[in-house]
Amino acid sequence: MPPVRRLVVDVLKPHDPPLLEFTEQVAGAESVAGVTSSLIELDQEVQNVKLTLEGEDVDFEAIEATVENLGGTVHSVDQVACGEYTVDDLPTLQDP
Repeated sequence: MPPVRRLVVDVLKPHDPPLLEFTEQVAGAESVAGVTSSLIELDQEVQNVKLTLEGEDVDFEAIEATVENLGGTVHSVDQVACGEYTVDDLPTLQDP
């Protein structure tokens, strides 16, 4: 099976730990080379965060376990890039 190079997930997390600490913890997962986190929505109780993870072979189960250990929940997998390298989306004539 080809390796997962990039994974974009939608996460619901509590305010604690703060986003910086949360991202550092996820970045520490063994299969992750780098993470970008973006705050999408802020509520009184929770934060909705988009995580973009990259690595040689990103382990989704390990990422999900890390998120859950930090009190969060993976809501959806929004993008996956597999293979020898990542391919970026390019606009086509069909795109609005």
